[in-house]
Amino acid sequence: MTERVVLAYSGGLDTSVCIGWIAEETGAEVIAVAVDVGQGGEDLEAIRKRALACGAVEAEVADARDEFADEYCLPAIKANARYMDQYPLVSSLSRPVIAKHLVAAAKKHGATTVAHGCTGKGNDQVRFEVGIASLAPELTCIAPVRDYAMTRDKAIAFAEANSLPIATTKKSPYSIDQNVFGRAVETGFLEDIWNGPIEDVYEYTQDPAVPREADEVVITFRSGVPVALDGRPVTVLQAIEELNRRAGAQGVGRIDMVEDRLVGIKSREIYEAPGAIALITAHAELENVTVERELARYKRQVEQRWAELVYDGLWFSPLKRALDGFVEEANQYVSGDIRMTLHGGRAVVTGRRSDTSLYDFNLATYDSGDTFDQSQAKGFIEIFGLSSKIAAGRDLTQ
Repeated sequence: MTERVVLAYSGGLDTSVCIGWIAEETGAEVIAVAVDVGQGGEDLEAIRKRALACGAVEAEVADARDEFADEYCLPAIKANARYMDQYPLVSSLSRPVIAKHLVAAAKKHGATTVAHGCTGKGNDQVRFEVGIASLAPELTCIAPVRDYAMTRDKAIAFAEANSLPIATTKKSPYSIDQNVFGRAVETGFLEDIWNGPIEDVYEYTQDPAVPREADEVVITFRSGVPVALDGRPVTVLQAIEELNRRAGAQGVGRIDMVEDRLVGIKSREIYEAPGAIALITAHAELENVTVERELARYKRQVEQRWAELVYDGLWFSPLKRALDGFVEEANQYVSGDIRMTLHGGRAVVTGRRSDTSLYDFNLATYDSGDTFDQSQAKGFIEIFGLSSKIAAGRDLTQ
């Protein structure tokens, strides 16, 4: 039986060329798999047909939009996950769900190898290959762009020599990856970190400097899950999509950062994630109202480590699974409404209400009706600061 290779297929030049390239280099049949995680753009049925026209023996398209939103984006919202306190893990979150579908296709078609189109200096090669190894350690991974030094010039020459049905003359100045949770842009003039981004870079967001009417939205959560917008029930996917439109129209979610890649280099990245930033901001504020202080303090440490694990491609790792359990438990009482104003590139919380709130008006108020017994504060301070006081006394005598 002829060996089979499952290829993560995007429909672009590199992965289209990979189909014939793999066949020539390995003698294997190629099954192309495209996974819809809400990236928009070209019709996925057209992509499937293109894969077949480029030589794939079979081509599949998996609609993973709700799966991606429910099983990958939602945990990130519950974890308030931002790598380096900024990046809401846009591409990082999509790689494990794509890896899951690649493994399923490999098992279905009896393939022994999975291929992807990543380069050797990015994070995604790690995310794909570690994810695949975690789900199916018996599979082998190859990356033609990396393993066979498949430069763009070589890819264009191969496409032209084999009359592949794909444009080979136009090249975007940017490298772009996008899904429903956001959009990532790099390369081109952006590699000079002194150069500011221009409006041409953006697609999910409008210029926040342009005057426009503010948009107010009420987001309802139940145990950390966004379940309604302005009182209308929504799925997680619908919540992200609607806030992409509404927050994006206000310029919310633009991020320009230099980040630490897993492979050891620093990279300048431009991100757009209007829905993600609005939801994470609202969720984090509702936690401030409903999560007990010591749990909240510890959760902030967990959030950072959770984001690092996902960024580093360790979605299926034992530590990530264990932290998932903590995050889920911490979200037990994160229910209620957050009112936000979307305007001028910012998502600003202006109101909070919750039946599981730990905010006690009578304890917090300074007006009549105050139930906080201030007479107990003096003794509390004496005991609380006692160890520091004793140490200070010793230090002053040395």
